[in-house]
Amino acid sequence: MLDKTYDAASVEPRIYETWEKAGAFKAGAGAQEGAPAYSIVIPPPNVTGSLHMGHALNNTLQDILVRFERMRGKDVLWQPGMDHAGIATQMVVERQLMERQEPGRRDLGREKFVEKIWSWKDESGGMIFNQLKRLGASCDWSRERFTMDEGLSRAVRKVFVQLYKDGLIYRGKRLVNWDPKFETAISDLEVENREVDGHMWHFKYPLAGGETYEYVEKDEDGNVTFRETRDYISIATTRPETMLGDGAVAVHPDDERYKPIIGKLCEIPVGPKEHRRLIPIITDDYPDPDFGSGAVKITGAHDFNDYQVAKRNGIPLYRLMDNVAAMRADGAAYAECARQAQEIVETGDLPPEADVDAINLVPDEYRGLDRLQARTKVVEAINAEGLAVTIKDDEGNDIPYVESKKIMQPFGDRSNVVIEPMLTDQWFADAKTMAEPAIASVREGRTKFVPQNWDKTYYEWMENIEPWCISRQLWWGHRIPAWYGPDGEVFVATSEEEAAAEAATHYGKAVELRREEDVLDTWFSSALWPFSTLGWPDETPELATYFPTTTLITGFDIIFFWVARMMMMSLHFMKQEPFETVYIHALVRDEKGQKMSKSKGNVIDPLALIEEYGADALRFTLTAMAAQGRDLKLSTSRVAGYRNFATKLWNAARFAEMNGCARREGFDPASATLTLNRWIMTETGRCAEEVTAAIEGYRFNDAAASVYRFVWNTFCDWYLELAKPVFNGGDEAAKAETRATAAWAIDEILKILHPFMPFLTEELWERLGDEGAQADGLLMQASWPKAEMEDEAAAGEINWLVTLISEIRSVRAEMNVPAGAKVSVVLAEANEETRARLKTHEAAILRLARAEKIETADEAPSGSAQIIVGEATVCLPLAGVIDLGAERARLGKEVSKLEGEIARIEKKLANPKFVEKAPEDVVDGEREKKAELGERLDKVKVAVGRLAEIG
Repeated sequence: MLDKTYDAASVEPRIYETWEKAGAFKAGAGAQEGAPAYSIVIPPPNVTGSLHMGHALNNTLQDILVRFERMRGKDVLWQPGMDHAGIATQMVVERQLMERQEPGRRDLGREKFVEKIWSWKDESGGMIFNQLKRLGASCDWSRERFTMDEGLSRAVRKVFVQLYKDGLIYRGKRLVNWDPKFETAISDLEVENREVDGHMWHFKYPLAGGETYEYVEKDEDGNVTFRETRDYISIATTRPETMLGDGAVAVHPDDERYKPIIGKLCEIPVGPKEHRRLIPIITDDYPDPDFGSGAVKITGAHDFNDYQVAKRNGIPLYRLMDNVAAMRADGAAYAECARQAQEIVETGDLPPEADVDAINLVPDEYRGLDRLQARTKVVEAINAEGLAVTIKDDEGNDIPYVESKKIMQPFGDRSNVVIEPMLTDQWFADAKTMAEPAIASVREGRTKFVPQNWDKTYYEWMENIEPWCISRQLWWGHRIPAWYGPDGEVFVATSEEEAAAEAATHYGKAVELRREEDVLDTWFSSALWPFSTLGWPDETPELATYFPTTTLITGFDIIFFWVARMMMMSLHFMKQEPFETVYIHALVRDEKGQKMSKSKGNVIDPLALIEEYGADALRFTLTAMAAQGRDLKLSTSRVAGYRNFATKLWNAARFAEMNGCARREGFDPASATLTLNRWIMTETGRCAEEVTAAIEGYRFNDAAASVYRFVWNTFCDWYLELAKPVFNGGDEAAKAETRATAAWAIDEILKILHPFMPFLTEELWERLGDEGAQADGLLMQASWPKAEMEDEAAAGEINWLVTLISEIRSVRAEMNVPAGAKVSVVLAEANEETRARLKTHEAAILRLARAEKIETADEAPSGSAQIIVGEATVCLPLAGVIDLGAERARLGKEVSKLEGEIARIEKKLANPKFVEKAPEDVVDGEREKKAELGERLDKVKVAVGRLAEIG
């Protein structure tokens, strides 16, 4: 006998252990002979990671698919693995060394520090896998991979060498995101743009030789609104320290104000006066004539937009900072460097990048200062010289024009320091060339995005792709397989022995080689994930069976960083797309629609929810809310609600068990004769078909809604309720058939619900065998249900009964009929079939609709509330049952209240300032509230209309 209550905390670990011991997760387990393969690779979580709500959603949806396809008899592999997470792991281990007061990374040296990381990984890394098991993830853990295991490392080396030989990897100097704390380049994904308090300084760049020009501003009609003779051009900047590296000032070619001085030189207003640099005033489409002065300084080595302008116009790129974002202290004295820079302007000859990079334009007195200290000194110097643009203060005095404003600033997501765009030597992959076949794959339909609109995001990025910086200045990661000869010649090979052999051929003798210090970007190794995890470059059986994979489930934020790169690498090396479908899931937000963050204190811990409500409740909540293209607004009350759903099914199974319902060996559903039983069998098949279609279409929320509606309403609320008289009756044959049918239906429910709530369903599958025939093996290896029968007549009859009773209940609720009051039910214009159904189901209607009596009539009696069910008009004579006057007054007040609330919200939403300035989640919340109030108002108005019909 089932326990009185379901205890998820004790059941879930035991069930998971049962699955693992049975080898039920292994590739191909339970597959039918000759079955097609179905494979998913897990987006590899960081080795440092712990389960967050995004992981919970992502892995729940993957688990639903793999459990569903296993039950359909396919040869399924869900490939797990972890990413070595270069920066994150190095940071964790460095922090641990500091906490233990052990020697730091640089004290240990590279080799011993990497040994420390491997030790940490063996002891503490990969905690997230155990957390995924608590969620119920049914990965083939026997095939667990790590991006730095020997097999994957071999794949990485082969790919790097091959791409280098194909001319698709090269070393060069480009602008990258530089993290001054970790002293490495980082990807855009690791940069977090935050709004902070900042300043915009306005400075004068004097024209060379004291030249002047007439500066004129005009209104839209061409009338002059301002005219002034100037000997300078005005620019604004949020980072004055970068002025030292300016290579030009740019204006828009259509900006009439600056036509007289285009091509002239202006002076950078900082640094020793005797060595002031002159830079050209150029035209480019980048400056916005309507923003500020319309003129912008171009500091190509420290700004991504400026970099593009500089490259287009042949402007030199002067690096001002070192690896920790302090002002450079290397190179020749400032006077000599300024002379070299001026010579470039005068001759128009742009030297090689390395020669320009050697020029240090930081004045001697600023060298070695932190960038913010340098900023202060630059501003002070310019103000002291009177080269700040000025405005009048309240007392009419001239003061420097400095705007205090919010600015967007890039921070390292782990270091929390301001990222510096920096010109550095890095290794790059020619992403533009590799992107072309990957774009074609999606455009020609070989790989599909779901929802489809994400392909636009994919195209937008891929068609404007920049070279991919694949090197990182870290110690943890795949060390780039490149060696340098005595003169800097590079030799790329899969091993040092190969590189030495190539070098000996090149130099004509053996030479000493120096190994490249940099490691590869983490995304480089994870880009190989769909095929490297299956054994490539070896031709393994797994590679032949499971590649290309079937589906990828991931978040939209890594379409560029992971999805696109897997596409590029697979097409280059496997000559195939890595997956057929990419399902992009939305974000999980808090119940107010805000993005979860530690700073806001609104992070919901999935493990805490599992502890309190069980994994099944959390899984079902996430699935039920996973509508395509719509973010999830998660609240603990929703999880509690779906725990109640689990309880409902448990109690229903227990009720059935107490009434003698048990599996009957050899039971044939088609042999059932009772209309009620044939109805539930028909509806069970329809539910299975609905859920199948929804999962196949990646409409996870629709699948969850279908099974929820069927289990809660159709089976628990209606079938078991309508079966009670049979269980309590004296017809033994009917009783036996209904008991067998109920047990059969529960088993089918467990199969349909299993991918969503695997623990509860597996427990019931096993435990219900205590009272009847034992289940054949594990539920997760059972066959996915199909429609056993389609009895339209039985379904039509019972669904009519359900609709009739439901509509009567709705009217009673709308009209505020007391729960204990019994009312008469009159059916007007009922045909013979309906009259027969009334006679058959009279007892059920009287009991479940709280009806006093049921009658038929040719016309609807006066003074009754009316509803249409089928061809008949169902009438409830309510005069004398309720106080019509009081009810009219109550409903009138309700209408007024709701209309007032809706009007208030509409006024707020009609205010452009509110819609533009209020947080997006607040505006969405008001819209949702209005929709909910509108639905309520519609229902109240229906009740008002019914009262009007009564008289």
